[in-house]
Amino acid sequence: MYIVYFLIILIVPIYAQFKVKSTYRKFSQVSASKGMTGAQVARMILDHHGLFDVRVVPTQGVLSDHYNPATKTVALSESNFYESSIAGTAVAAHEVGHAIQHKEAYSFLTLRSKLVPVANISSNASWIFVMIGIFASSSGMLLLGIVLLAAGVLFQIVTLPVEFDASKRAMNEVVSLGIISNNEERSAKKVLSAAAMTYVAAAAVAVLELLRLILIYTNMRSDD
Repeated sequence: MYIVYFLIILIVPIYAQFKVKSTYRKFSQVSASKGMTGAQVARMILDHHGLFDVRVVPTQGVLSDHYNPATKTVALSESNFYESSIAGTAVAAHEVGHAIQHKEAYSFLTLRSKLVPVANISSNASWIFVMIGIFASSSGMLLLGIVLLAAGVLFQIVTLPVEFDASKRAMNEVVSLGIISNNEERSAKKVLSAAAMTYVAAAAVAVLELLRLILIYTNMRSDD
């Protein structure tokens, strides 16, 4: 049983990362028919929604694209920012989707933002208490670690609707604004679906790990 468990928590994230990287690599080499760079795509959608105060800037790295609500900045990896591709178009629209969520105070995004400081602290501290609880056979310490870890798991779960909604908004925008043609829709969806898989994998692994620790805690209590 433990062998199956460890195979799952190792293989699922690795496969998800492989899928997103291979899909992104494939469609980053396919030029968008409209010839718009990721920066132009992002700016067009932002302006369409009246988000003139949101900046679009390049950032180093691959798949480092993100939206920062604190600075109202859509940061696109340099290849997506400067070049025209199906992958760049989809990613840029997705990040702008988060900016639109921010403007509309999308409930799950608001909740995730509130969970960020809690998740950062709890995720780092939880394993200290978990390890102490397991090695010292202290159910109390283990329970504290589980509670802290649960906060991080909640963050992972709340992230899912945020990412799925941003992708849905992205597709609606690039289609309605004519940024991509009809025969490019399927390719754009593949890019967004592959990216979403990484969040699903992370959430699944987090839930499995939490359940495993709860099982250990239950067994520990029964032995007391």
